[in-house]
Amino acid sequence: MPSTPFSAEVVRAVTRHMNDDHADDTLLICRALGGVPSATAARMVGLDATGGDFAATVDGAEVAVRLAWSAPLTERAQVRHEVVRMYREARARLGAPAEGEGTGR
Repeated sequence: MPSTPFSAEVVRAVTRHMNDDHADDTLLICRALGGVPSATAARMVGLDATGGDFAATVDGAEVAVRLAWSAPLTERAQVRHEVVRMYREARARLGAPAEGEGTGR
């Protein structure tokens, strides 16, 4: 089995989408799950069957962050499920309210 079931085009599309549309979510995930709670920025730089690769900015320098999926992935649609799972886990770990539980403002 190849190290990744995802073509270079898929990896570029997923990372571009995460970085362009979900930068705040990516930062939250890296802070809560990636061991870089003081990160000021983060971006997704790659992915394969077993996890996602991120670059987080800590004290002005980029550090590599590798986060494992809950199970090996074989299809592109599974990536979204895993990123949403990590986002929800990160919110819970940081004590953030669940989506839709606003402050009433």
